[in-house]
Amino acid sequence: MITISQAVKMVLNNKPFILEAIHDDIINYSSLASNIKEEVESLIGKIVNSSAIVMALRRINPVELKNVSSKLDNLIKRLGDITVRSNLVDYTFRNSESLLSKQQKLLSKFNGEVDLFFTISQGVYETTFVISDKLKENIADIFEGEKLISYCYGLSSITIKLPKENIELPGLYYFIFRKLAWDGINILEVVSTSNEFTIILKDQDIDKAFSVIKKLKI
Repeated sequence: MITISQAVKMVLNNKPFILEAIHDDIINYSSLASNIKEEVESLIGKIVNSSAIVMALRRINPVELKNVSSKLDNLIKRLGDITVRSNLVDYTFRNSESLLSKQQKLLSKFNGEVDLFFTISQGVYETTFVISDKLKENIADIFEGEKLISYCYGLSSITIKLPKENIELPGLYYFIFRKLAWDGINILEVVSTSNEFTIILKDQDIDKAFSVIKKLKI
């Protein structure tokens, strides 16, 4: 049978951001003990007193636990190029049988212009287009008859190139989004592929967001 301390370590080893909070001394041990109590009891096979879990938590060396998330730290420092684009607009339409053909009409407006920005995010009920504002004059005509749910002007984007290992390691997106949230930066849209992702923000947030992301690599 494993001890309470061993069970607590096993639980925490699968929660790298809780480990980080312990390391930074910004977590309430009593609340954390209540949160992981069921998992600890499942590992031990019997009821455990919360105070015993708190004691086990206090005995853990946070520096040792910090090493568990070292792979994520190394991955963050190897983020690739950061590309900023401005003069973007965002439109969201309700999905319909005719929306796909109108999407193709919008694509035809590019005429080989490589500097134009264009992303599509199709959900179950709605589809969002983020495009260069140079194309916004075409929207009303192309999407005539479609249900416009929302739109937003004055946007910019930040695209981040990711190391290939990003698909094998949990927590990368959370780590970046948490840093942005802590600085009060609102993300309007997220578009991702296997090895890069793009966030859409309002123009007034772009400089601050770029600075936060840039610091992650230091």
